[in-house]
Amino acid sequence: MQRSGFDLSIALTAATVTGLTIALAGTWLVEGNTGDRLSGFGAALAYLAGGVPTGWRAGKALWKQHRADIDLLMIVAAIAAAVVGAAVEGAVLLALFSLSTTLEERAMGRARRAIEALMALRPETAFRKTAGGIIEEVPAAALKVGDIVVLRPGGRVPADGIIIDGRSALDESTITGESMPVSKEPGGKVFEATVNLDGVLEVKVAQSLEQSTVARMIALVTEAQAAKAPSERFSAWFGQRYTVAVLLGAVVAFGIFYALGQSGDGALYRAATLLVAASPCAIVISVPAAILSALSAAARGGVLFKGGAALETLAAVDIFAFDKTGTLTTGRAEVTGIVSIERSETDFLSTLTSLEVHSEHHIADALRREAQRRDLVLHEVNAVTAIPSAGIIGQDSAGPIWAGNRRLAEMMAASVDRAEFRALQESSETVVYLGRGSQILGAVSVADKLRDTSAAALEALRGSGVKSVAMMTGDRREVALRIGEALGLGPDQIHAEMFPQDKVRLVAEMAEAGKIAFVGDGVNDAAALARADVGIAMGAAGSEVALQAADVALLSEDMERLAAAHRLSRRTATIIRQNLVFSIGAMLVLVTGAAFFELPLPLAVLGHEGGTVLVVLNGLRLLNDPIRKPRRSKGADEILPVNGRLAVVDSAGS
Repeated sequence: MQRSGFDLSIALTAATVTGLTIALAGTWLVEGNTGDRLSGFGAALAYLAGGVPTGWRAGKALWKQHRADIDLLMIVAAIAAAVVGAAVEGAVLLALFSLSTTLEERAMGRARRAIEALMALRPETAFRKTAGGIIEEVPAAALKVGDIVVLRPGGRVPADGIIIDGRSALDESTITGESMPVSKEPGGKVFEATVNLDGVLEVKVAQSLEQSTVARMIALVTEAQAAKAPSERFSAWFGQRYTVAVLLGAVVAFGIFYALGQSGDGALYRAATLLVAASPCAIVISVPAAILSALSAAARGGVLFKGGAALETLAAVDIFAFDKTGTLTTGRAEVTGIVSIERSETDFLSTLTSLEVHSEHHIADALRREAQRRDLVLHEVNAVTAIPSAGIIGQDSAGPIWAGNRRLAEMMAASVDRAEFRALQESSETVVYLGRGSQILGAVSVADKLRDTSAAALEALRGSGVKSVAMMTGDRREVALRIGEALGLGPDQIHAEMFPQDKVRLVAEMAEAGKIAFVGDGVNDAAALARADVGIAMGAAGSEVALQAADVALLSEDMERLAAAHRLSRRTATIIRQNLVFSIGAMLVLVTGAAFFELPLPLAVLGHEGGTVLVVLNGLRLLNDPIRKPRRSKGADEILPVNGRLAVVDSAGS
C-alpha cells in the first residue's frame, strides 16, 4: 500500500511538472491566443495535479485534526496567485512544492526501509528434524519452540535457538553488526536471519518468530521512530502554531500593502509571496530528518536507541559509568587456583560446582567449564537462594551449604584468614569460598579477561571530550584495580565491593556533576540503568530483559560500538543545529526580501523549497555513519547484502 501511494505521488508530481512546463512554453515560446490557451491549459493541469492533493491534505488536517499546516499555506498562496492573474507563478509554486514533498518522502522512506530490510532477510523455509530422524522442509512460520532444525552451510537461521550439535562460524552482521564471523559450538545461541557459514548445525528452537530477536528489533525501532525527541516535539508544536501566525500575518500584510497605496492585486500578490517566504517547512523537517536517519544508521550497526530522546540525551552525556563484569570484561572467567581443606580436590570442586550450577554469575560459568573439562559427577542441591553481591546458599544431602565471597563468609561467621588461602587472597583475582555453616571447606580463584575493545573504547570516549569515566563492581578492590589499571583508570575512578544499591547511589551522586550514562548487562544492573540519564545495555542480543531495561541496547559485545554511538549522537546534534540555523536564516532572508524588496513569488518558492530539500539531504548524511567496522573478506563463500549493498562473506574468519 505504501508503495502504490508513493507511485501515485510520483505520477501526480510528474503531471504537475508537465503542466508547469506547458504553461511556461505557452508564456515564453508561443505568441498570441495560442500561447495564452497553452499557458492556461498547462496552469490548469498543474493546479489539478499539484493543488487538489495538497488542498485535500490541508482540508483533512484542518477538518479532522483542527490543525493548520504547511499544505494550507501553499494552497492559499497558489489560489491567491491565480486570483491576481499570476496563475503561472502559482503553478511554479505547486510544482516545486509537489517535487520537494516527493523528494522528502523518498528520502525519509530510505531511512525507514533500512530497518524494514530486516524482514526480507528472514528465511521462508526451514529444515526440521522429526522425532524419527527424518529431515523435512517446512515454512519457517510453522516452527515451534522445541523443534529441532538443521542448518546447512550458507543457510540463514530461521529462528532464535540453541546449538545442540555441530560447530560452525556464523555471520551475525544483520543482528549485532559484527564485521567478522563468530564461532559457535554446542550450547551457543544463534539468532534469526544470521547466516551459517561453514558447518552443519542442529539447533533447538528457543523463541517463536513473534518473540525472536529480529521481531523485537523491528518493534523496538518502530517504537523508537514513533517516540519523539524533545526537539522533535518542539518542532511540531512550533510548526502548527507558527503556521497560524503566518496566515494571520499574511492577512495583516495585505492590509498594510493596500494601505500604502498598492492595488488590490499587487497587495495580494505580495502577501502571497510573504506567506510562502515565511512558511516554516524547512524548520519543521530539520529535526526528524536527522533523528530518523541516525536511528536507522545506529540500528544497522547493532545499536538500538529507544527513541529520539535517548539519542539526544546521549549527545549531552559527559560522564560514563561502567559495570565491570560482562561489560568491560568478557564475563568468561577461568579457574586459576584451587585450595581444598581435608578433602580431595576433585570432591571439593564437585561439591562447589553442584551448588554454583544454579547461579547465572560468570564465576558459575567458569566452574561449570572446569567441571566439564575434568568430567566431574555433580550431585543434587535444593532450596538454592542467591545473595546479591555476596554468593549463593543451598541444601544438599549433607546439609546446608554456601559459596561466595568474603562478605558471605562473614555473614556465616566463617573465618577465611587461613594460611592455606593467603596466596589466593593476595592475588588480584576473585576468590570464592565454600563452606557449611561456619566451617570452611576450601576456596577457588577465578580471573576475568578484559575485552579486547574496552581500552580502545574508553580512550575514544576520553578523546571525544567526556570529562569522567568510572568503573563499578562487586568484586574485591584488588581485582577491580587490576582491570581498571589496564584501562587507564585512576584509583579514584575505580569503585569496588559494591552492592546494587551502592551503584544506584553512586550514579545519583555523579549525576549532580553532569549528564551520566551507565553501561551494564541490563539484568543485574537494572536499577542503575534506570537511575542514569541514559542506561546502556551491553551485549543485549537475545536478552528480553536487557532490551527492556535500557534506553540504548548494544546488540554486539564490541565496546567500540559505544564510542561510535556516542559520536553519532553528537554528530546528530550538530546536524540538527546546522539545519535549524540554515532554515531560520534562509526564512529571515526570504521574509525580508518579500516584505521590503518586492521579492518575486517564483524566487520565494525556489528559496523555500530548495531550503527544505537541503536540510533533508543534510540529515540523510547520517544514514552513512559507519558504526559497524567495515567488512574485509578473503574468501568467497557467499555474497550477502550488507547496508543495502552486496558484500562477500569470508568463511575463513573466526
